[in-house]
Amino acid sequence: MAPTTVIPREPEYINSIADETKRQDSFTILRMMEEITGSKPKMWGSSIIGFGDTHYQYESGREGDWFQVGFSPRKQNLTLYLPNNIMSQVDLLRRLGKHKTGKACLYIKKLADIDQAVLKEIMKRSIGR
Repeated sequence: MAPTTVIPREPEYINSIADETKRQDSFTILRMMEEITGSKPKMWGSSIIGFGDTHYQYESGREGDWFQVGFSPRKQNLTLYLPNNIMSQVDLLRRLGKHKTGKACLYIKKLADIDQAVLKEIMKRSIGR
């Protein structure tokens, strides 16, 4: 999937989120990811906001383009897409606060449930900074 659009200064997509807390948390995550990556946000499909570009190739030969980090304000959770197996950051995950994880995803209900400084460090490590 290739990025579809660059997000304007006041993202229409985030402004369309009905839940006030999720909307404000999304703007905060947007600013964090932009600061950490030094990249402007882009929509990847209809619901994922990605930052930076990376090319990947699996041992099978399958390859494609993706973003360095990204997120999506889903109905259940704020889903953060982080490369390099999130589970390798157990030391930080223990200090993060209330969350769930997948292989390359971090799921949080709201930023008030977590330590945002720890989240920033997780993002930095995920992109090798």
